Amino acid sequence: MQTKKLPEPFLANMGFHPCACKETLNLEGICYEPPEELGEGYYWYYERESLFTIAVLDLRLKQDYVLEYQQQDFISINYYDTISAEELSPYKRLSASCIRGHVSESQLFRARYHKNVPVHGMELMLMPGYYHDYLEQKYPGEFPDPKEAFRSVDGISDFPELVLLMRQIQTFQGTGIAAHLFYESKVAEAISLIIEKTKAAKGFVPSGELTKDDIVNLDAVKCYIEDHFAFEIRTEQLMRIACMGQTKLRYLFKKRYGYTITEFIQNKRIAHAEYMLIGTDFTISQIAEAVGYHHAGRFASLFHRNTGLFPDEYRQVMKSGPKL
Repeated sequence: MQTKKLPEPFLANMGFHPCACKETLNLEGICYEPPEELGEGYYWYYERESLFTIAVLDLRLKQDYVLEYQQQDFISINYYDTISAEELSPYKRLSASCIRGHVSESQLFRARYHKNVPVHGMELMLMPGYYHDYLEQKYPGEFPDPKEAFRSVDGISDFPELVLLMRQIQTFQGTGIAAHLFYESKVAEAISLIIEKTKAAKGFVPSGELTKDDIVNLDAVKCYIEDHFAFEIRTEQLMRIACMGQTKLRYLFKKRYGYTITEFIQNKRIAHAEYMLIGTDFTISQIAEAVGYHHAGRFASLFHRNTGLFPDEYRQVMKSGPKL
């Protein structure tokens, strides 16, 4: 049984305190704000005890912050409009404009959030009382593995139905029974969309776990990409390094590292571009070329998709600091 409301460990770690709900937020939820020395903004959440939690956050930190706390058991999906952060154990860059599927089994959560860049988005979290007890009782033997379903949508950028649903949740203003029924129905709708997306996904499915040779070969591919991310990387090169066919390589790379090969390359390029935007006076075109993009417009578009900001906007907010 849940002994604490799901967001409490996160909020306590960062020193958040209760505040009045902002005008754009639903009064059925609870609103918190960070201490003044840490940043500005809010974290709002609505929780149906032992079933689910819906959270909306809009924060701008004054300093880089490493968040560390012990999670409870839950599964979740996130969507960020803007963010600059990375999980640390295991390492995973958090990107804007895509769905993040997360499975917590009471492990330690560690992440580093960068100063000045807004963290704006929302999260839908399901507790075991919902995805094990409630759904199993309502649909005995029919509900697929929810953890695998949520993992399967991690990193998807082409899921407009789910993004629209999350925006509807974010802007809903009804109260009382109307709010309770609305949130309950939207959680069920989100799960149905994720299940359908999982069913539609097709690809190579290996038998058993990764072999030792698979792991060695995949690590070699990863190291090669890390050393050559600014150059053109052909799939044929990676297939030879991995000693695998294209379909197997793509599937096993995502299985081991949580990214597709394309996402991994883009994340390396964007991360290096962030450093160059802050630490150098190179033009946007020069930075684009340095990280592997021959067209500044293409680079700017990908940078915006990953962070929610265009390169010149990112440079400006990082150098000017937060507006308080």
